[in-house]
Amino acid sequence: MEKESQRLLESVMKLIAAQFGPDCEVVLHDWSKDYESTIVAIENGHVSGRKVGDGGSNLGLEVMRGTTDGSNQLNYITQTQDGRMLRSSSLYLTDEKGNKVGALCINLDVTEYIMMQHRLSGVTLFPCVRPGEQEVSKEFFTNDVSELLDYLMKEGTEQIGKAPEEMTKEEKKQVISYLDQKGALLITKSGPKICRYLGISKFTLYNYLDEIHSEQEQKTKQYP
Repeated sequence: MEKESQRLLESVMKLIAAQFGPDCEVVLHDWSKDYESTIVAIENGHVSGRKVGDGGSNLGLEVMRGTTDGSNQLNYITQTQDGRMLRSSSLYLTDEKGNKVGALCINLDVTEYIMMQHRLSGVTLFPCVRPGEQEVSKEFFTNDVSELLDYLMKEGTEQIGKAPEEMTKEEKKQVISYLDQKGALLITKSGPKICRYLGISKFTLYNYLDEIHSEQEQKTKQYP
């Protein structure tokens, strides 16, 4: 990301944070850096507990991997690890060639507003959406990208419903395919950790990946 562009975006970030107050986190990610340290500027980082030098969430990984089309995501609800509800928007930044180079994200903590709405509905008898009832995007915020990898491995394992040591080759391939689609392998040094978790060698990991990609190509040719 060019320095001039970053300075302009940082000015916009301060404007947004000043307008909406201390419950509004504004984050700038530069994807030219390793994913564990993409945050180059942040306002009100206490909302998600992150700081400059920390990494991105799982949603950014999916855009970098190409699993999602990279369309801007506006006004979606997500939840922090300690249960607070955030209204979030993510603007994906592109260079002159159209390549995604970063993201500008807003995370507004609306937990108290949702609780107030719930209390008011009890008085007015006017129905409202209660916390936990609205559709929540699975976005994982952390200041340690290794925790993000742990989260993704846990998600992949839960889809199988078995511990890694009980999985067959095909089931382990399903976990690896999930991690690949989620962009987990873009995380620096993720390969050795995934190998230890699944009890396989690095050679086996990349053999499985080759098989997975080959199978995906075959499906694409069969069902264009």
